[in-house]
Amino acid sequence: MLNMFEQYLNENSEKFNLYLDTFFNVDVHPDMLRYLYRPLRKFSDNAGKRHRPLICLLATSAVGGDAKKALSAAASIEHFHTAALIHDDIADESLLRRNVPCMYITEGIGLAVNAGDLALSLVNGTVLKDPALSPLIKLRILTELIDMTARTVEGQALDLGWARDERYDISVEDYIIMATHKTAFYSGGMPLAIGAIIGEAPEETVESLRQYGMDTGLAFQIQDDILNLVGDAEVANKDFQSDITEGKRTLVAVHAMNHAQEREELISILSAHTTDRALMSRAVEIMQNAGSIEYANEYAQKLVDNAKKALRSLDLKEKEKNLLLDMADFLINRSL
Repeated sequence: MLNMFEQYLNENSEKFNLYLDTFFNVDVHPDMLRYLYRPLRKFSDNAGKRHRPLICLLATSAVGGDAKKALSAAASIEHFHTAALIHDDIADESLLRRNVPCMYITEGIGLAVNAGDLALSLVNGTVLKDPALSPLIKLRILTELIDMTARTVEGQALDLGWARDERYDISVEDYIIMATHKTAFYSGGMPLAIGAIIGEAPEETVESLRQYGMDTGLAFQIQDDILNLVGDAEVANKDFQSDITEGKRTLVAVHAMNHAQEREELISILSAHTTDRALMSRAVEIMQNAGSIEYANEYAQKLVDNAKKALRSLDLKEKEKNLLLDMADFLINRSL
């Protein structure tokens, strides 16, 4: 049986996709379509359930606003997500994105960087050009989008810097700061805050929804970390356990590096960028023996439980509040 929030995503993602397509169906030189807009649209189309823009629309409705007025802001958030993933794949030297070759592999690094840059340009431009939003609301949204971009880049700097310098002295607290900046702001906190701003909610409600999004966004990232290690390998395909190949400092890995008896062996595997299934399975075994997967599960669950408790006290429309509560369960209970 589908979770109510998952059903909401399924019912609304295609409609939002049609709106998003309008940014790529442009009248330009044919080679601009070939080298820029079509590859970007293809990448964007392979985007999953669109939970980030759709929770922005949901937040506007939850505070009594018109969700249609949030469409441009929701698209801006999705454009940013697209840009972040394209650039992230290049930085991480990833091979696959959602089970298909990364754009920089199919189009080349130069064109992929360029496509990501176009997606970034759409983040603020999409809101600025929306006639349905007042100048004051536009200014508030743009401030949020600029902050969202800066926070995400800060988190990426930690992630990339630790990898470059082969840092394995990372604490759980370090990881939380990195993942909060890199993921939670744009995957939860900002979409809900922006949606509430467009719905002209009281500032207290905006900040409460922002915190709900931050907590559930962090739980979302932790769950992604876990699924990469112990999800369904057949469904995940070659992406399965890619965090080990890339030496990712996930919550599971960080906890294990601080608690596993086989710490040096684990670090050796994470440093090797291996694709050997036996070695990758061994790394997971070390993490399991250290209780790290259980620890990450419990950490994410606690985030969600506390977030839901806080949300229940907010004055929101009942149907939308229930969908937001179900969102937390959907994010934490996902499986590949």
